[in-house]
Amino acid sequence: MTGAALSAYSLRRRLLAWLLVSTAAIGAIAMIDTWDEAIDTANEVSDRVLAGSALAIAERVIVSEDGSLEVDIPYVALEMLTSAAQDRVFYRVDGPPGTFVTGYQNLPSIQRREGQAAAFGDAVFRGEPIRVAALARSASTGINSVPFTVTVAETTIARQQLTHAILLRSALRILFMILGAAAIVWVAVTLSLRPLYRFSEALSERSPDDLHPITERVPNEVQGLVDTVNSFMVRLEGALDALRHFTGNAGHQLRTPLAIVRTQLTLARRSGDLSEVQQAAEKADEAVGDAERILAQLLLMARIDAASRSTAMRQVDLVDLARTVTAEHVPRAAEAGIDLGFEGAGEVTAIVEPILIGELVKNLVSNALLYAGAGAEVTVRVAGQQGGACVEVEDNGPGIPPDRRETVLRRFERGDVSGQGRPGTGLGLPIVEEIARLHGASLSLEDGAGGKGLKVRVVFSVTA
Repeated sequence: MTGAALSAYSLRRRLLAWLLVSTAAIGAIAMIDTWDEAIDTANEVSDRVLAGSALAIAERVIVSEDGSLEVDIPYVALEMLTSAAQDRVFYRVDGPPGTFVTGYQNLPSIQRREGQAAAFGDAVFRGEPIRVAALARSASTGINSVPFTVTVAETTIARQQLTHAILLRSALRILFMILGAAAIVWVAVTLSLRPLYRFSEALSERSPDDLHPITERVPNEVQGLVDTVNSFMVRLEGALDALRHFTGNAGHQLRTPLAIVRTQLTLARRSGDLSEVQQAAEKADEAVGDAERILAQLLLMARIDAASRSTAMRQVDLVDLARTVTAEHVPRAAEAGIDLGFEGAGEVTAIVEPILIGELVKNLVSNALLYAGAGAEVTVRVAGQQGGACVEVEDNGPGIPPDRRETVLRRFERGDVSGQGRPGTGLGLPIVEEIARLHGASLSLEDGAGGKGLKVRVVFSVTA
C-alpha cells in the first residue's frame, strides 16, 4: 500500500464525522441540562399536588373543647395524589412542638426556614425515596390560636416516570436533529463536490500535451487550488518547452563538433605520420572543447528559460561579483594577448540571482576576449546611478556594426572571431539578454570609446 493510499480520506465522511461528534457533544450537554430541567419540572408538578393535599388537610384541622387538635382527614386530599404509577401516600399532622396528632408518626419532616409557610424536600421512608411537603398553619379557638404542621409525602415513581418521559422525548428530538443534519450535510457535500468531480474529469480527459489553463467553474473555496494547478501547468509547459528547445538545439549544435572529432580520429587512425596524428588530435581536442562550451551554454539557457524571478533573489554587491569574475578571466586574457581590467569601487547593490548575474558577466567578458583580438583592451566596469546600477564591458576591438546589433541577440547568430578562424556558439549575447530580461534590467549595445569597439551596457534597478 502506497503512502498516498494511506493518507487518502473521504472529505464527505470527515465532515460527517465532525458533525456527528460535535452534535453528539452538544446533545450530551443538552441532555444534562434537560435532566436537571426534567427533575425540576417533575418536582414542581409533584409539589403543587402535595401542597394542595396539605392545604386540604389543614383546612379540616379544628380545636376541640378540651383544647386539643382534631382532624377529619378528607380522603379526597389523599386521592388527588393517586397516580397511574401507584405511588404510596403518607401524611402526618403535628400540633404544638412535641405533640403528634395523627398519621404516620415516623414520617420524616423537613426543616422550614423562619417565616416560611410551606417547604418541600426529598427524604427516605421505609427504604423508599419520597417527596415531602410541610405546611405550617394555626387553628383558632376564638381566644387564641394553636399552631400545627401538616406533612404530606408520596413515593417518587410518578415523578421518575415523568422525568424519564421528558428525557426520552428530548433524546428523540436531539437524535432526529442529528440524523437530519447528517442527511443534509451528506446531500450538501455531495452537491458541493460536483464541481470538483467535473474538475477531475476535465483533467483526466485531457491529452498529456494539453497544458492550457483549466476553465471549469468551481466554488470560491476551491478556486485557489485551481489557480495553483493552472500556475503549475504553465510552469510545467515552460519547462517542457525549455527541454524541447534544449534537446533540439543540442542535437543541432553538437552535430558539427562531434563530426569534426570523428573525422579527425579517422584521419589519425589512417595516418602513419606522427605529426599528422598529433595535428588531428589537436583539432579533435578543439572540437571537444567547442562541444563542451556549446553544451554549457545550452544548459545555462535551459536554466534561464525555466527560472522564476521569485526564487533565489537577494541583495548582491555587483562590484564584488564583477571583480571576482574579471579576476578569473585574467589568465585567459593574458594567453590571448588582451589587456583585461576592472573599474569599480565601493559597494553597488541590486536584488538579483547571484549565480545568473555571474554567468551574465562571464558571457560578456568571454565574448569580449573572443572577439576583441590580440592587443585589444577590455574593461569591466560597475557603477551606481540614480535608481539603479550599471554593469558595462567595453573593448576597443572591431566591434559590431549597428545594423547587426539586433541580429546578434538572436540565438545561434554567430559573429566571426578575429584571428582565430572559428565561430563562437552564438549564445553569449542571447544568454546575457535573457538574464537581463529575467531581472527586469535593460540591455544596450553601444560604440566603445572614440567610436571604436563595442560597449555592452546592462542597467539594473536597485529594487529589481
